[in-house]
Amino acid sequence: MERLEKTLTSQLKPACWVAWTAVALFGCTAGPDYVRPPVATPAAYKEAQGWKQASPEDEKPRGNWWEVFNDAQLNALVTQVAISNQTIKGAEAAVRAAQAIVDEARAAFFPVVTANASMTRSGGRPSVSGGSVNSTGGAGGRDSYNVSLEASWEIDLWGKVRRAVESSEESAQASQAQLQAATLSAQATLAEDYFMLRAQDAQIRLLNETVAAYEKSLQLTRNQYAVGVAGRSDVVQAETQLKSTQAQAIDAMVLRAQLEHAIAVLIGKPPAEFSIAVEPVPTEFPVIPVDLPSELLERRPDIAAAERQTAAANAQIGVAESAFFPALTLSANGGYQSTMLSQLFTMPSRYWSLGPELAEVIFDAGLRSAQTAQAIATYDQNVATYRQTVLAAFQDVEDNLAALRILEQEAAVQDEAVKAARESVTITLNQYRAGTVNYLAVVVVQATALTNERTALTILGQRLTDSVALIKALGGGWNQTPPAAAADAQKKG
Repeated sequence: MERLEKTLTSQLKPACWVAWTAVALFGCTAGPDYVRPPVATPAAYKEAQGWKQASPEDEKPRGNWWEVFNDAQLNALVTQVAISNQTIKGAEAAVRAAQAIVDEARAAFFPVVTANASMTRSGGRPSVSGGSVNSTGGAGGRDSYNVSLEASWEIDLWGKVRRAVESSEESAQASQAQLQAATLSAQATLAEDYFMLRAQDAQIRLLNETVAAYEKSLQLTRNQYAVGVAGRSDVVQAETQLKSTQAQAIDAMVLRAQLEHAIAVLIGKPPAEFSIAVEPVPTEFPVIPVDLPSELLERRPDIAAAERQTAAANAQIGVAESAFFPALTLSANGGYQSTMLSQLFTMPSRYWSLGPELAEVIFDAGLRSAQTAQAIATYDQNVATYRQTVLAAFQDVEDNLAALRILEQEAAVQDEAVKAARESVTITLNQYRAGTVNYLAVVVVQATALTNERTALTILGQRLTDSVALIKALGGGWNQTPPAAAADAQKKG
């Protein structure tokens, strides 16, 4: 037994030296360390002041941003999106898959141990040697029993595994950001569709009210025609105007139905099982601060996803470069082997082996160089995507700030146009009753009034949807300082 221990010790010493050397070199990591790529950002927005350079912080809570519209039905619908929307469920599954890839990469830090158990039976033809007959295994053959454990461990000398884990972790974080982006996008799309549907309801109501008014005008022309004051052409014009407006009211139902179907799909329901009752369009707008805190843009999940994909690509450069260095593998094998099952687990049947293996690729026809060049190009591509995403985010905010500012001015002017058009209709109808103008003048002013009314409703709906788009562009919400806290801050200032 003492001789066996000495033998084992002498055999293990080289392997121990190799292991200690590996530990000493374990700090080496191939490839560049990640630094967030710089992006060109303005000191302030063209449409608003107080903005700074964005950096992803999508893990911060956004809150129920849709509640600023004070619409109970909208609140109920948006809440269902995160629960039942199939796109979001797919994104959630992608997050789980990405985390599983992280666990898969981390498994390379540890040795792989394999257990084997086998029994083989072999035989051969008899042979004559020295006047005697020999047979391999005799008539019944020869049995061989083997039970063993094998272990193999590639030492991460150059950081290949560490870079692979780093890359997978960054990709998992990107998947989480993409889940947040998918959720925000679905919620914002639902809110936009909801306000478009409400604006369409208002359009349909306006058209129906106009149809009722045109029916009265038609009756007026018929009365005028009956007493000989008006000609047949006036009756025909009134009938044409009425039927045309009725057709517009029917046509408006197409978009209304399509918006209702879109909302049903967003909350994960078949359109046949979902409907929204007609209600007035909201006329109040949330007070979106102009000087928004800069962290709102920092929470944009699409920026976070692009930046973390860039970090993942950077780590892949290290994975590719590590292939230029030799690979050190420690392997061990031990077990029992015997031709007799009863003697399998005895000392004479035992065997073992332990030793390191150092391997280096001498020639690969430029394969590793090509893989490294590909990794660098992929990183550069991700940097460009990240910078473009940041630029697009600034554009989103600029576009919607400008749209809301301009639409507010347009709405004020359009309201004046509506008032003037209504007054013109009243005056012209009185003139027609008095016989001072023909009915064509009435048709013209009524058509003008209807156009202006519909334009005003279109602007109202656009302002609501652009408010949603601005909140989405800012990352999904903001934290407003309570009035009391703001007053205290001003006093301290």
